[in-house]
Amino acid sequence: MRQALEQAKRAAELDEVPVGAVLVDAVGELIASGHNQPISSTDPSAHAEIVTLRAAALIKSNYRLPDTTLYVTLEPCTMCVGAIVQARVARVVYGAREPKTGAIESAHRLFESGTFNHRPEIDGGVLAHECSDIMTQFFENKRRNK
Repeated sequence: MRQALEQAKRAAELDEVPVGAVLVDAVGELIASGHNQPISSTDPSAHAEIVTLRAAALIKSNYRLPDTTLYVTLEPCTMCVGAIVQARVARVVYGAREPKTGAIESAHRLFESGTFNHRPEIDGGVLAHECSDIMTQFFENKRRNK
């Protein structure tokens, strides 16, 4: 999660919402990392999770990424949950909850619907305070600089 936080800081430096993600294999080796970049890439789907999964799929030459763990600083949204399912990520570890768009336990509980053909193991709240703080500081700075 600390590596994901570093990615979130990179996003903030680029004036993107500070969300970072990393994907590791079963032995904990880093496969890929990424951060939010929908503004700089003019791509509404360029969330940290999507960027990371795309990079990992290219590295692995496979859109399926079984036996991997995705660490992300913020609870994934509906779009990212869909990508996680399609990639067959085995485990998702996230930091801060996202009360407005979180699709795992906050606004929606998509994995509890029973409609997906894949359900990863979920661990939420890892370094939640640090993950939340980077978001809070980012938006406080945005409001102050308006």
